[in-house]
Amino acid sequence: MAKERVKRKLSAILCADVVGYSRLMGEDEAATLNALSTCDAEIIEPTVKEHNGRIFKRLGDGFLVEFSSAVDSVECAIAWQKKIEEKNFPLQFRIGINLGDVIVKDDDVYGDGVNIAAR
Repeated sequence: MAKERVKRKLSAILCADVVGYSRLMGEDEAATLNALSTCDAEIIEPTVKEHNGRIFKRLGDGFLVEFSSAVDSVECAIAWQKKIEEKNFPLQFRIGINLGDVIVKDDDVYGDGVNIAAR
C-alpha cells in the first residue's frame, strides 16, 4: 500500500494571546470573558478578514491565524494592536509571527511553522 503524502504549504502563522489573562480571570472572570468576546467580534475577526487571514484555532485567550502572505500577517498584527489602543480596550495582546512550512489537515494547520509562531 502506498504511503499517503501529507499536504504541505508555506504559510505565515500569527499567534496571539492576552497579556495577563490568568490574572484578569482571577480578578473578574465574567468581565474578562465579555471583553475577549467583544474584542474578537469587533476587532480581531474583522481585522483578520481585512488582511486576508483565516483564524483556524481559538484556544481560550489565544488565536492562531493563517495567512498566505507574510506582509498581510504583519499588517494585520499592527492594525490589531492599533485598533485595541484606539478603542481603549481593557486587553493587551502578545503577537508572534512565523513564515514556514506547515501541514494542512482538514481545516487545521500543524507543524513547526505553527510552533515557532507560538514561541
